[in-house]
Order: sequence, then C-alpha cells, then structure tokens
Amino acid sequence: MSNKKLKTQDLKELRGIGHRLNPVVIVGGSGLTPTLIEEVGRALHDHELIKIKIPAGSADERKACAQAIAQATDSDVIHHIGRMVLLLRKNPEPNTKLSNLIRFGY
Repeated sequence: MSNKKLKTQDLKELRGIGHRLNPVVIVGGSGLTPTLIEEVGRALHDHELIKIKIPAGSADERKACAQAIAQATDSDVIHHIGRMVLLLRKNPEPNTKLSNLIRFGY
C-alpha cells in the first residue's frame, strides 16, 4: 500500500487517529538495529497504525530514518513531524482488541 493510493480524507483520518496515539517504539542511539526493525514489525502486525519516535537530527536525516524503517517493515509513512513518525501496515486478519484502526473506528 502506498500513500498515493490513500485518499486525502483517509490520510486526514489516519493522522487524527495518530494524534491520539503514544509512541510504541523509540529509536535509540543504536539506530536501526535488526531488533528494532523486528519490534516495529511486531507492533505494526498487532496495531496496524503506530507512532514511533526517531532520533534528533536534521529534517533530511529524520525523513531518511522514517523511510528506512518503512521500507524495512513494508509499511507506509502516513505522517512525520519533528521526531514523530506515523506508520501504517494493514493486517489482513487484525486483532480487534489491539488494532488502532478498529479501536478508533477507521
């Protein structure tokens, strides 16, 4: 799924949901380790839409970090502002108790 396939209204709704979420993964000083990518993948599987916090740096560095995580986890960057990144990867069989999309009525 690519952001280009999502309608503007969908992106607005997903960003609204993301605004209410807390970061579930924080990228530390070690950067993009295999363990971190695995954890982001697990969180995406469970929650579908997640917020992560990336390290400080220039805007280009943060954007590159967000894109690298999205590519490694086969997810889409829905929004990024400052150090916060909102990622989406739909699960064909979502857990109704864990999915942020279901929980917020998307």
